[in-house]
Amino acid sequence: MEAKFALISDGSCDFSLEEAERSQVTLVPFYVSFDDATYRRETYEVGVREFYEEMVSHPGVYPKSSMPSVDDYLQVFRPFAAAGTPALCVCITSKFSGSFNCASTAAGILREEFPACDLCVLNSRVNTVLQGEVVREAVRLRDEGCTLAQAVERLEAVIPTGRIIFTIGSMDYLKMGGRIGKVASVVSGALGIKPLIVLKEGEIFPAGIFRSREKGKARLIELTRRHMETCGEDPGSYRYVIGYGYDVEEAKAFRDAMLAMLRELCGLEELKVRQIGATIGVHTGPYPIGIGLLKRA
Repeated sequence: MEAKFALISDGSCDFSLEEAERSQVTLVPFYVSFDDATYRRETYEVGVREFYEEMVSHPGVYPKSSMPSVDDYLQVFRPFAAAGTPALCVCITSKFSGSFNCASTAAGILREEFPACDLCVLNSRVNTVLQGEVVREAVRLRDEGCTLAQAVERLEAVIPTGRIIFTIGSMDYLKMGGRIGKVASVVSGALGIKPLIVLKEGEIFPAGIFRSREKGKARLIELTRRHMETCGEDPGSYRYVIGYGYDVEEAKAFRDAMLAMLRELCGLEELKVRQIGATIGVHTGPYPIGIGLLKRA
């Protein structure tokens, strides 16, 4: 069946180039810099593994990211607008980045140039590997024959269910990236204390504290169970994904423990492990770990 609309996402969705090509998703990458001068396109010019290796090898260096520009979006959107192809662009939560605003500005420019063009820019209200799940739902809806309007309506209905429940290895990266916000009050001045964090409604909130990382991961599993038992939804109707930074072996062990709980809760038999990209890695440091969950559209 011929696709009814084109799919685009900013690089926060953490798709590999191979998956993007296979899924017919066009990526608009963020930029990352380790010297505050040279910015390279994530995935295209600096690989995710290379990014984490650099952070682990130079722990006193704090990388920065830069969002795609309006011109970056214009270059991607223009061929679809000129051809009259409806297009959906999924962006990182607007509370973390101006990417959504840049994409919206570009879409507005092209609507004036091509009045009949049908471009929709969607604020996913999540980021990283869970944004990837929003995009995968959009791929599924497109491939099942939904129109752009139908897909957007169904995605908008489930985006509020999105949650990322996670922890990090160090507060330093959140501080340097200006993302500490509401989390600061629960760990301020406490040596060795790490936060449990929930991303919901597009921004991060504290969800507890811990000292031992193993106890922290156990609490993540308990928080996930508690959320699914109290959210009023069928846990089997959700997509789940494990996100990690540098340590894939830790992520696999955490996946196995989380899957055991979810298998008991809703019969889940498979749980993907996906690497968090540089767009969010600059804020979490090399050792984030957690779970993303989203109701299926």
